[in-house]
Amino acid sequence: MSNSPLSEAFVELAVTTRSGHDESVHYGTVVGLAPDGSVEFALGDPSAIVFPRSSTKPIQATAMVASGLDLPPHLLALVCASHDGRPEHLRAATDILSQAGLTEHDLLNTADYPLDPDAHEAVVRGGGVKTSLQMNCSGKHSGMLATCVHNRWDLGSYLHVDHPLQQRITEMVPELAGEDATYIAIDGCGAPAHALSLTGLARAFRAVAIAPDGSGAARVAHAMRTHPEMVGGPTRDITLLIQGVPGLFGKDGAEGVFAIAMPDGRAIALKIADGANRARPPVMKSALQKLGIDISNVDERAFAAPVMGHGSVVGSVRVTAQL
Repeated sequence: MSNSPLSEAFVELAVTTRSGHDESVHYGTVVGLAPDGSVEFALGDPSAIVFPRSSTKPIQATAMVASGLDLPPHLLALVCASHDGRPEHLRAATDILSQAGLTEHDLLNTADYPLDPDAHEAVVRGGGVKTSLQMNCSGKHSGMLATCVHNRWDLGSYLHVDHPLQQRITEMVPELAGEDATYIAIDGCGAPAHALSLTGLARAFRAVAIAPDGSGAARVAHAMRTHPEMVGGPTRDITLLIQGVPGLFGKDGAEGVFAIAMPDGRAIALKIADGANRARPPVMKSALQKLGIDISNVDERAFAAPVMGHGSVVGSVRVTAQL
């Protein structure tokens, strides 16, 4: 039996089936907020502390805008992205850097190949290697560097938790989430990763979604709503979901995290316990339906979780929780 404090926070959410038989069980936590910010429904314990990972990028971007970052919407959307590393994403990151007088060599995030399979294959076939620019967080890091240039902050230490930029981001967490970060770790890209509750994450997304026009948070939400192709990629669930639901903005995160919010204040945050992303889309679909959000125009690929066998679909992930 696990001694982790998270073990008691999770409940069964979904089951993976293969050829008509159950194969895997997915546990997790999900919370939905009503327009007024109250908890409409919850499964598991949404007060449990988790790492939202890249789902915190809208919070980080809001802090950057509040600190003087001024970008057109398509570039600001990339600052909030876990992008596919397609050519348009790399051009946008390069544009952010060049406008600040920088190059990709100033990036300090982890080097990687593009997430997009075709882009990844093209790099490998061309003899390319992992680079910081190709890594899915390069938009965020480009925005961080541009913010530092604007404020004349040190560039070489921008990932340190005590750097002025990171301190401003840490201060932004309670401003939006209504709670302090419980602890701060190091994310996969090298930036600080703030831990908070799922309810806090949902509140943060709600705060961004309903922010008054002209505010930094409103600029972030507008950028993500109007340029979802920059937030992920053409086949990614987050991009397809934003494209299919007017007014929705959201962000996926590593280790099975997903959060969305609507302009009327409804919001959802979820975490799949084992960190796998396979159960995330169908659980999000059920949560959206529970909150009464119209998903009739969403591309079904946004919610698909096919189980493959020898190149064919032989199963799926079905939601078992009663939302």
